[in-house]
Formats: sequence, structure tokens, C-alpha cells
Amino acid sequence: MLAILAAILPVFIVVGFGYVAVRYNLFADSAVEGLMKFSQNFAIPALLFRAMSTLEIGAAFTPSLFLSYYGGATLSFLVALLGARLLFERPWEDSIAIGFSGLFANGLLLGVPVTEQAFGPQATEGNFVIISVNSLYCYGIGITAMEIARARRSGGTLSQLPGRVLKAMFRNAMILGIISGLAVNASGLTLPVFFTDALDLMARAALPAALFGLGGVLCHYRPEGDLRTIALIVLASLFIHPATTWFIGTVSSLPEAGFRSAVTMAAMAPGVNTYIFANMYGTARRVVASAVLIGTAVSLFTTWAWLTLLH
Repeated sequence: MLAILAAILPVFIVVGFGYVAVRYNLFADSAVEGLMKFSQNFAIPALLFRAMSTLEIGAAFTPSLFLSYYGGATLSFLVALLGARLLFERPWEDSIAIGFSGLFANGLLLGVPVTEQAFGPQATEGNFVIISVNSLYCYGIGITAMEIARARRSGGTLSQLPGRVLKAMFRNAMILGIISGLAVNASGLTLPVFFTDALDLMARAALPAALFGLGGVLCHYRPEGDLRTIALIVLASLFIHPATTWFIGTVSSLPEAGFRSAVTMAAMAPGVNTYIFANMYGTARRVVASAVLIGTAVSLFTTWAWLTLLH
């Protein structure tokens, strides 16, 4: 319990710094917007590039690992999306952003340190394998769904969809960071030290900047009127995702190390990228930002429960 608390509390503290800074006019709203753009377009892509370019690609890349984790993530996405649309009658664009909150767990910020503290540093290989395709898979689904919804609203034809999706995908700096990092990894190219050091400087700023900016955003977005939708996101991300991952991992005989990594990653709260996605399209930002904060708080207890079952 203390190890999980030690992993989660820093997230709250950095978010709290951002909240207090904006609440008491120590940090302007325009600065928050700039900070989110910096983290979204520069710092996080640098972090992903470095992670992908140095990842050891080996035996850990097993189909059962991807099937168990992303099978659970996809079901969580559908539950949150259809629940928002059919139960709460939100617009399709809002529903897709809400569904994305059930799809994109906070694996990098919480999943890796929780796994490391619970099972040891050697247990995180499966976590990084999952992270290696996480943004590509999640943004691929999210962008495709959002572009379909937008084409439907604007009267565009489905023949235009592949071009829209590819254009949106390859304008996303985070996906470009992943693809270019994997390309460097596969080619065996050795980058100059001064260049990698510069990327590392930016990468170290990525998560703190995104969390601080999220705190500033939360200062203006309140959960009033959205509590049922927030509860749906929390249910999908903290219960449906890990439970489905557990089931698929058991049925597919996923090895123990990968099973622990997959379930622990699936048990994490919605990540900062869920707000970044909602902010990209200017939809459902209040409910998504609130779900990140509330989901992270609830995950203190649910993660403890999942880790107890894993042990």
C-alpha cells in the first residue's frame, strides 16, 4: 500500500502545483495553453522517441501480451463510448473523447513505477513493450473514430476517410516520435551524443510539464453535472480494462512476467494523453480532465486490490 501511495502521490502534488498557481494568478491561462502545446508537440514526442530508439526488441514482443492488454483497452473504449452516447446522450465527438479515456491508461507515469515497486526493476520489460505501440494504437483508434464522426457531421464521404486519418495521424507529433524512434532502433543507427543529450533534456520535462498544465486546466473545469460520465470512465478504465486483460491473459496462457505487467498497466487511471486528445479536438475537456484526477485518486485503492490478486 505504501509503495503504491509513493508512486501516485507525486502525480497529485505536481497537478496541485499547477492548480494553485493558476487559482492564485501566479500562472496565466495563456501560459497553461503554451505549456500544454510544449508538452504535446515537443517534450512528449522527444520522450517517446528516446524510449523507442533504445528499447530492446526481443522475446517480450509476444502476441498474447498485446492481445490481453489491448483487448481489454478496446472493450473499455467501447463501453465508455457507447455508454456516453446511449445512456447520457452526449454528441458523438464527446463520446469518442470519453471512450478514449477508457482506452488510454496512464502506463508510463504510473504503470511502470508501480510495477517496479511491486515486482522489482526487472519486471518492467513487458510494460515498455506495451508502451512501444500504445500511442500508435490508441491514437489510431481515437483519430479514426473522431474523423468518421466529423465526416458524418460535415457530410463528407467515407472515400475521404483514409486520407483524413493518415493526415491527422502524421500530423500528430507523438506518433511521429514513436515511428521515428522505432525506425532508428530497427536500423541500428547510432545518433550523436550531443543530439540524444538534447532530446533527454526535453524528455525529462515532458511529464512534469503535462501534469502541471493539467492542474491549471482543472482550475477552470469542474465535475458538476458530469459525475455520471466520470463514473463511467472510472468504471471502464479501472475495472473493465484490467478484468478483461486478466481474462484474456489467463485464456491465452500469458507468461507470468507479461501477465503481471499487462494487468498492472491495465489497472492504471486514464493518462494525461486523454486530456491532450480531448484538447486536440476541443471536445469533452471538462469531463476528461476531471476523470484523470478522480480516476487517479480512486486508483490508489483499486490498484492495491489488483496487486493483491496478482501477488
